[in-house]
Amino acid sequence: MRQSEIRRKTAETDIELRLSLDGTGISDIGTGCGFLDHMLTLFAKHGRFDLFLRCKGDTDVDFHHTTEDIGICLGDAMRTALGDMRGVTRYGHCILPMDEALILTAADLSGRGKLVYRMKIPTEKVGVFDTELAEEFFEAFARRAGITLHIRQLAGKNSHHIIEGAFKSTARTLRAAVRIDPDSAGEIPSTKGLLV
Repeated sequence: MRQSEIRRKTAETDIELRLSLDGTGISDIGTGCGFLDHMLTLFAKHGRFDLFLRCKGDTDVDFHHTTEDIGICLGDAMRTALGDMRGVTRYGHCILPMDEALILTAADLSGRGKLVYRMKIPTEKVGVFDTELAEEFFEAFARRAGITLHIRQLAGKNSHHIIEGAFKSTARTLRAAVRIDPDSAGEIPSTKGLLV
């Protein structure tokens, strides 16, 4: 079973996370930030990842530590669940419309964490969530998961739609990338013989 459990406790956050890559999109998420809960619920649903997450963070300061540390934990969980990545498709991409917003994402389970983020979010906040934290989340996630992740906004003017499109598109991209390819089951999808 491609699943993992992560516990991380610092002076700023206390996180428990369980992830199954071969799920049905069931989620139970509590981060202390309603907008982030919404985004991660969408991530689980569109990736068909089963995700349990609890975070107690210093939200009296802001949502920065909570958002970044959840990205760290989700990245660690995905890397652990993937194991040696034997049989995975490795690459995925998606162009996803979210009303007026249009988001392109592409990923390589390369073992080398890298985020290329080309988004122009017009407002500083969605509710109480600082929109710049979307990049912090994806940066932490891609780095710790060892995934090369491109996220590009092709259209959009509503901040909620743009960020939601990014989470949905990334989830669907990863759903494709982590899927076991029946034509190469048991193989490492790299001429090097490993993904690092």
